[in-house]
Amino acid sequence: MTNHNQYDGSLLEVDGLCVDYGVGKLPMRAIDNISFELKAGEAVALVGESGSGKTTTAMAIAGLLSPNAHISGGAVRYRGERLPIDDDAAMRPHRWSETSVIFQGAMNALNPVHRISKQIAEPCMLKLGMSRRLATERAEELLKLVGISSDRGSAYPHELSGGMRQRVMIAMALACRPSIVIADEPTTALDVINQAQIMKLLEELRSNLNLAIILITHDLSVVAESCDRVMIMYAGRIVEDGTVAEIFSRPKHPYTRLLIESIPNPSSGKRLIQPIPGDPPNLANRPSGCAFRSRCPSAMAVCAAQVPALDQHGLGRVACHLHQCPSVEEEVTVHG
Repeated sequence: MTNHNQYDGSLLEVDGLCVDYGVGKLPMRAIDNISFELKAGEAVALVGESGSGKTTTAMAIAGLLSPNAHISGGAVRYRGERLPIDDDAAMRPHRWSETSVIFQGAMNALNPVHRISKQIAEPCMLKLGMSRRLATERAEELLKLVGISSDRGSAYPHELSGGMRQRVMIAMALACRPSIVIADEPTTALDVINQAQIMKLLEELRSNLNLAIILITHDLSVVAESCDRVMIMYAGRIVEDGTVAEIFSRPKHPYTRLLIESIPNPSSGKRLIQPIPGDPPNLANRPSGCAFRSRCPSAMAVCAAQVPALDQHGLGRVACHLHQCPSVEEEVTVHG
């Protein structure tokens, strides 16, 4: 059994992670030099548009990449020990007992021909060596933990609502008492009320169990009250990393600013989403320099010539030439 309270350092260290997809004759670099740390009990959000590399990053950490993808560089360490993320068989002992995943689309992730309690109990038997009776009791405990009556364990997935199915997915992710839970768009298929309930549940579980959470989402608005830190991803790279307060009050990267501006705010009369102009780049033909430059209102000549480094800036990190040129940064601060 993992004792979360015995470890105060970085649970997870991602160092220079690169992932390529074997598309066509040449591999496509989907994740390029991703580095970050995750501490015990911390909630970090990976935010960006579709295709930014959020889910690929998460699946690489869990060792669950699709067959046409492979780790082409970097390392992932759990409690200081390197994880064999490029070896499926070697990763099996680490999945669910150390790092687990809440998949989006619970109806597709759950087995339609098995009862809920059996699906939750199975990893307890396989990973923790529990007897069927103890595993069934554990399943009942987990259902109660996520707000579902234990007698619903006899139900099949199609007999539950979308919100309840997502709660079952959370229960399964917690079955083997992991230290880290990756939540991949956990509210995508839910209505607004269920979205709020699921996010509140995750926050309560994080607090009560001292879980570290990696939240994958395209929507900045869902992380404001549930995460400590936000990493903004674009074209397979982290372009900004900071605390929630810092990101929302003082966004540094132009892409982050545009993402925040696209959030509807009914209280200010802003009810329609303001889209970001243009489209994300084709990663099979990555543009030179900064990948965001063709959509950026602050693009400069240097943006086409050089890839901006992800440098420390204040309490966070940012990869933008605006903040590597002092005179330009001062102007943006004054007029932004």
